[in-house]
Amino acid sequence: MITTNVIMNSIQRPLFFLLILGSATPWCGPATALCAGILFSLLAGTPWPGQTSVWSKKLLQLSVVGLGFGLSITDVWQAGREAVLYTPISIILTVVAGLLLGRLLHTQTRTSALISFGTAICGGSAIAAMAPAINADDEEIAVSLATVFSLNAAALLLFPPLGHYFALTERQFGLWSALAIHDTSSVVGAASAFGASALAVGTTVKLARAVWIAPAVLIAARFTRTRTKLPIPLFIIGFVAAASLRSLAPSFHNMWQTAAAISRQGLVVTLFLVGNGLTREVIGRVGMRPLVQGVILWIIVSTTMLAVILEGIIR
Repeated sequence: MITTNVIMNSIQRPLFFLLILGSATPWCGPATALCAGILFSLLAGTPWPGQTSVWSKKLLQLSVVGLGFGLSITDVWQAGREAVLYTPISIILTVVAGLLLGRLLHTQTRTSALISFGTAICGGSAIAAMAPAINADDEEIAVSLATVFSLNAAALLLFPPLGHYFALTERQFGLWSALAIHDTSSVVGAASAFGASALAVGTTVKLARAVWIAPAVLIAARFTRTRTKLPIPLFIIGFVAAASLRSLAPSFHNMWQTAAAISRQGLVVTLFLVGNGLTREVIGRVGMRPLVQGVILWIIVSTTMLAVILEGIIR
């Protein structure tokens, strides 16, 4: 007798590839791809759990590099230069607030630190880079990643309608996304749903924040007296190089725009893969205290950044 599990296993991989192809079409948006990935994971499972995570990271990096072809180096420099002024302050305040929350909630120390750094800088990338520096074990890393990942999914769905509700301009929304959403993929997904200018600002400012992963890891390693390899953000260098190439060869404008459009859709596919990583096992790892810490910290950061942007303190 053929069981439901046998039928599901036989169609799992073909359906997975079909959904990837659907995500690659211009009719599929970021939120749709993310929801499709989550639903597929929860209902049918993940065909290749380990490989899917690797694919999503590599595709994200390639797509971010490609987005550089849609911007001039002047735009990148302007947004990056402005981000330098407020990024260190916001990172320090977020980490301090996160660590204090962790103490109040009695969250395990290293888990609390990872959630705080992930919220402050660049989500999963910051957690993965910081973990060796503070000697975090696999369970602590898994809990932190699961907490941040869950909030990323919520942010991608909630931020665009909230941006319209508060009547944010595209520039304001791009800034808010970059400063308040954890991972680059979700920043790009939310910003692209809001508009082209929001996408340009959000991507550039988020990458400017990601640069701070290396100094943060170095400081943490010094306090814990741990030897760790500093992460080199090659995809950020590639993003700047792509923007420079566009500026140096403006006669190829149509080609650069096509490359940027393909990259934007590549990020939609990335979000499907990211959503597919939200398995039942991942959800099961999220404990109440880390989740409460992550949610409260995220609300504090999101509302504070929104208020600062609406008041014109950050433009």
